[in-house]
Amino acid sequence: MNTQIDLKDLNLSDEELFAPITHDNSESEKITAPRYSYWHSVFRVFFKNKLNIVILSILAVLLLFTYIYPRVIGYDAEYDPFVYINTAEAKHLTPAKAFDYFGAQLKYILGTGSSGDSTFDSIWYGASISISLAFIATLINMLIGVVFGAIWGFSKRFDMFMIQVYNVIVNVPMLLWMSVLVLVLTASFWTMVLALCLTGWIGIAYFIRNQVIIIRDREYNMASKCLGTSTFKIALHNILPFMTSVIVTLAAAEIPAYIGTEVFLSYIGIGLKDRSLGKLIDSAKIAMVTPGWEFEFWSPVVLVGIISIVLYLVGQNLGDAADPRTHM
Repeated sequence: MNTQIDLKDLNLSDEELFAPITHDNSESEKITAPRYSYWHSVFRVFFKNKLNIVILSILAVLLLFTYIYPRVIGYDAEYDPFVYINTAEAKHLTPAKAFDYFGAQLKYILGTGSSGDSTFDSIWYGASISISLAFIATLINMLIGVVFGAIWGFSKRFDMFMIQVYNVIVNVPMLLWMSVLVLVLTASFWTMVLALCLTGWIGIAYFIRNQVIIIRDREYNMASKCLGTSTFKIALHNILPFMTSVIVTLAAAEIPAYIGTEVFLSYIGIGLKDRSLGKLIDSAKIAMVTPGWEFEFWSPVVLVGIISIVLYLVGQNLGDAADPRTHM
């Protein structure tokens, strides 16, 4: 059925019926999609998983006991771990016996060690040394490795030289490099950092180099190059941001690995002289097979395992969240 409406029947004026429409070219340039923030999206994806919040809370507690607790009790300044070294009754006590001898105190929740010192206090002070060593070594190696790896992936002439350097370094066992340094220099904290960083960066650089080679010739990079963009800007703005998740994941694997390396070197007798976790495990080797002394050995071992697993999980999950493909 065809019905026609007479506008005069509406009893409306021309101004009410018709209105002029203006056209603004700037309106077409406005983006109607919500603004995208990369790091906001990273943390949104990371904290969306409730398990990550639990793991992060565990890490916060570990770091609190690692760096705050030893300072509160004055372990690094006034605390004397050998105050009971001449008291035979205070040595190698289980938690129950330590509570009977010293009273119910948090510091004796894991018993006492070979010198009558608190095992609980010792492992947290040792953790502060081991974790600090791992973080510093990872930071230095990642900075050097990422920069050299990016240059290595772009420069063919530099690539020819670095491949030969890489082949020489990786074919000499890292343990040999470290043993030589410890024998030549004092087995101190910074000597160990030097030993871990002397060759540790080369593997990271080689990995970054391979990743750069994979993505450097993609269409958007070729377009940037044709438009006159410098290689430095292409690497800085096009490639490194694309590799953020890869770099975070790589760093997540390096930190626990360096903790394990420090523990292993101290265990075999060429590590730190300080009371790190590795040194504590080395000192308590005999306690592993002595009935009633097990807490002295297994306490630092378990703490190393917990710290390594938590750091690895946080880093891996943060690396997954840093992948832009998870931001959809």
